[in-house]
Amino acid sequence: MSRWEPNARGRLAQAALELYAERGYDQVTVAEIAQRAGLTERTFFRHYADKREVLSYGADQLRELLVRGVDEAPAEMAPIDMVGAALESATDALPGDSAMAARRQAVVNASPELLERELIKMSTFALAVADALRRRGVADPAASLAAEAGLAVFKVAFQSWADQASQQPLRQVIRDCLAELKAVTAAG
Repeated sequence: MSRWEPNARGRLAQAALELYAERGYDQVTVAEIAQRAGLTERTFFRHYADKREVLSYGADQLRELLVRGVDEAPAEMAPIDMVGAALESATDALPGDSAMAARRQAVVNASPELLERELIKMSTFALAVADALRRRGVADPAASLAAEAGLAVFKVAFQSWADQASQQPLRQVIRDCLAELKAVTAAG
C-alpha cells in the first residue's frame, strides 16, 4: 500500500486496533502499527502523539460536544436531562460501528495503562459537563451529581451498545439507560 493513499489516520487506527487485539497493547510498537498500515513511523507521529492516542483520538472534540450540548439544552430542563441531551447530541461524533467499539473496549479493559487513561478521560468529561451546568446556573452539588451520573449513563450505555452489537443507535441506548437511572432513583 502506498504511503500516499488517503485516510492515513484511519488506516493507522485500524492497524493499531487489529494489532492490539491480536497481541495486546504492550506488545505492539509504533513501527509495527505503521508497517501494518503501509505507512512510515514519521507519518504515524504526524497524526498521533503516541500509541495510546490512537484509541482516544477525538476525546477533545467529544468533550467540546458534550459542553455545547449542555449549553444548548433548553433552560427548563432538569440538569440530568441537560446532560442526557448533551450525551445524545455527542453521539454523532462517535463511530457508528458497535463491533469496532467492542474490540476497542476489550483492548482498553485488558491494559491497566489504557484503562487508567480511559478513566481520566471520563473524569475530565464529567468536570467539563459540571462546569457547563454551573454556567447555566445549576448549583453544586447538583451540577457535579448530574455530570457524574450522566457520564455513568454514558459508560453503561456505550458498553451495552458495544457488547450487544446493537441494532439500536447509541443515541437510543443512552436514552434508555437514562430512563433506567431515573426509574432506579425514583424507586426509593
